Amino acid sequence: MKKKNNSNQSRLVQTGVSGDYEQYALLPGEVFDSAGEAEVSIHYKHDTAGIFRQDDDDMIASVTIAKREYSYVSWGEDNLTPYHNMSLIEDNMIMSQCQQFNILTCYGQGVRFLDRQTKEKTEDPEIRRFCLMNAIHRQWLNMSADMKYNFFSVVVINLSRDHKHVVMMRTRQACDCRFSPKNQYGVSEYVLVGDWLKGEPGNVEPIPLLDEFNPLGDLEYRVGLAPHPYTSETLPPPPDGKDCKFAILCLMPTPGYRTYPIPYHYSIYRDYWYDIYRLIGIGKRHMIKNTSAPRIQVEIHRQFWDNVCREKGITNQKDRLKEIKRVRQEITDFCTKPENAGKAWITSYDMTPDGKEKRMVRINNLNEGQKKEGGDWSDDMQEASNSLCFAMGVHPNMVGAVPGKSQMNNSGSDKRELFTLKQALEKAFHDIMEVPFHVVMHFNRWSDKFAIDVPMIQLTTLDENKDAKEVKVDDNKSDDNGNNQSNS
Repeated sequence: MKKKNNSNQSRLVQTGVSGDYEQYALLPGEVFDSAGEAEVSIHYKHDTAGIFRQDDDDMIASVTIAKREYSYVSWGEDNLTPYHNMSLIEDNMIMSQCQQFNILTCYGQGVRFLDRQTKEKTEDPEIRRFCLMNAIHRQWLNMSADMKYNFFSVVVINLSRDHKHVVMMRTRQACDCRFSPKNQYGVSEYVLVGDWLKGEPGNVEPIPLLDEFNPLGDLEYRVGLAPHPYTSETLPPPPDGKDCKFAILCLMPTPGYRTYPIPYHYSIYRDYWYDIYRLIGIGKRHMIKNTSAPRIQVEIHRQFWDNVCREKGITNQKDRLKEIKRVRQEITDFCTKPENAGKAWITSYDMTPDGKEKRMVRINNLNEGQKKEGGDWSDDMQEASNSLCFAMGVHPNMVGAVPGKSQMNNSGSDKRELFTLKQALEKAFHDIMEVPFHVVMHFNRWSDKFAIDVPMIQLTTLDENKDAKEVKVDDNKSDDNGNNQSNS
């Protein structure tokens, strides 16, 4: 039979003697001793500093697929950097909510195909069929999540059998993508897609990667429609049904990146604030847990034990110790168990000839009149929360990280401006994420009639009689020199 663990049960511990009274403290079974430190270490695990930056050259690894060896650049020393990042964000409620807010603001109102003449969402049946068959809005949301977590997204396109149209596009999770080393032109030739969390997976799929700087030109070269962007050589059109699958990389450049960009929120791991927030949470948990039972002092008269044993006719020393232990547990249960709330415990009471009280048992609540436990480090927790929000690029009040009227809770106008500013900052991400859609439009010969737009949500004031409105970007607008500013 498995022995029951009573380490968390409260117990009476003798702390001293005062005259004829023995003094006991009612303490929880778990206290901050060496065992407690070990438990803290289990919850804390390790520091996060230094995990997410590889300061030496890219490490090259290889994997065998269908008897062919493919080289790839390891993403971190253990090739698990994106999975570590996701795990740490999921373990932190502030960063998790900030990341969700970043993803939703990046999504805006989703990507749309607009008619260039009317500037309205197109009703063209071919475009609508393409969007329906490729779940465009979900693809855009997947791309938004990858861009915010890893600063890049990979979209795989499939061509028709005759290589004249793009008929399918699918987003592959960035955490599952590994790129080949750069060639002499500074581009990766293929991407390996698989579940690297399990080590070296057996279902890795190699997909040709289009030149990230000129994906359309590279695609046209591969299907025999244009010369090579760097060498001007040409290829004959591939056979029908062959070489129809390609990957397009949407990458947000960061300073010093080699193969994989370094998201700016990684700084929170190297700056120790993630660890500080985590330690505060663990510390408060242990403090509240270890002081959840009332700290009670129990004073027991020396004659109490003799009276208890005499009433039951116990004279054997072994039986006396057993009875004393049982009565101690009764006192503990009376003071701690919720079913005893409001109940009375009757003990003997007497007066000495000089008028002093002579009680057999006296219970003193040492917490009476003191502040509520667990309030320590509240200011530190707020400071750590603000630091996490700052690293994630989110104002604390936008995600409720610092609630309350006294915590710099902005007015409605301030929050509208903060939200508008946040939406405006997503323009750079949108420009990068729209690249696969521009490639599809040009390759399918849609660009003359249609444009890509990502309407943003702009919160309005009450006098406009609506909660929000969308703001469109005019892709056909020309600058003062008459040059078209369209990205498509």
